[in-house]
Amino acid sequence: MCFMFSIDFRNSKPLYEQLSENIERLVLKNVLKSDEQLPSVRQLSSELSVNPNTIQKAYASLESKGIIYSVKGVGSFISPLNKDIIDNKIEQIEYEFKHLLKDAKHIGITEQLILKWFNDI
Repeated sequence: MCFMFSIDFRNSKPLYEQLSENIERLVLKNVLKSDEQLPSVRQLSSELSVNPNTIQKAYASLESKGIIYSVKGVGSFISPLNKDIIDNKIEQIEYEFKHLLKDAKHIGITEQLILKWFNDI
């Protein structure tokens, strides 16, 4: 099984955050399915050319959010997608969206421009 996770080494965001966000996005889009096994820490570390501790930290972050679960001696797997995970992501998006809109308003960006951006997406 081949996984395509992207890491941008020029990005100021920590690598483990990039990886965990990438996996979370793939789970929410249902690209990664419930109970699907993730690559081992060693395998993914080798494929991405990053320290195994970085992969472990990303996996630990995902596990704390309930996105993945671990089976000792077997590996890490995608958790069944539940309403709490989706609700938490919606709350996070709402918070970030409102924050961006407030910033836009403070610097004088018009509602028309914001709607144009929204429609362009």
